[in-house]
Amino acid sequence: MSKQIGIPRIAIPRSAVTATLSVLFVACWSSGFIGAKLGAGSAEIPTVLMWRFLPLAAVLVPIVWLSARHLNTMPAPRTLGRQVVIGMLSQSGYLLSVYWAVDLGVNTGTTALIDGIQPLVAAALLGPVLGVAVPRTQWVGLVIGLGGVAMVTAADAGAGTAAPWWSYAIPFLGMLCLVASTFVEQRAPTSTPPLQALAIHCSTSAIVFTALAVASGNAVPPSVNTFWIALLWLIVLSTFGGYGLYWLLLRRVGITSVNTLMFLIAPVTAVWGALMFGESFTPFTALGLAVGILAVVVVTRVGNRPKKRDEGEDACPVRAPITSR
Repeated sequence: MSKQIGIPRIAIPRSAVTATLSVLFVACWSSGFIGAKLGAGSAEIPTVLMWRFLPLAAVLVPIVWLSARHLNTMPAPRTLGRQVVIGMLSQSGYLLSVYWAVDLGVNTGTTALIDGIQPLVAAALLGPVLGVAVPRTQWVGLVIGLGGVAMVTAADAGAGTAAPWWSYAIPFLGMLCLVASTFVEQRAPTSTPPLQALAIHCSTSAIVFTALAVASGNAVPPSVNTFWIALLWLIVLSTFGGYGLYWLLLRRVGITSVNTLMFLIAPVTAVWGALMFGESFTPFTALGLAVGILAVVVVTRVGNRPKKRDEGEDACPVRAPITSR
């Protein structure tokens, strides 16, 4: 009887797989800001966003619709309407502000940092609206975070960029769109499956940006290769890579660890933008990014520490709404 010879299995430690997925997640999520600059440099903003979301909607909607029909999980009209509103805020409004700011000359790292303080603003401002307690330390974290943003913005503006002074307010508008979407999402009586929500959001954005592109006469895509490279970058890396890895890591390591990885997005984007586009990155920029990270760490430590008996269950959670970058 012959002895069967097989290829020995190589056991890869779970920690190594998680670390690899984490690195890929940070890179893919940061790529959304880099892709915004690539796209804005090759076509008008409505054109880029229209052709980014039309293919996504065309792929996602049939898959999700058939799955929902098969599993009998079709969203109710009220749920569908709520997700449309969330998509318009967290995706359409947010991304329009990011692309607009980057197109005006705001550094990608600065835009990413302003985006990164969204959980701080949500925790501090939405707490009273939602009727939950906001610890004093979370307000301190918000002030520290705003200080970090001010430092990075001052370093960016002082580096002689072409961005007008008022353009630095545009990412804040996008961040406020995310805060508003968080409020709408938190008020929802039931949760929507992630893939179903993504399909609704992408379809909403496809309609919004197609209308903008047609109205501005920019619906026809350019023939240059850089435009299609930018779209491929945004769809594969930023949407499927970032969003898919987020949910994979969420199931693997939990929300706290994933939110911790989000702290790295702004520094990685800033370094990436400096290397790829020659954006300014000074010691003052690095200090401001470090202050921003410190602010989120302060708030996260408060949100994750065990509650005392007299604190009850009303501590304000720090959770960022998830959207395709």
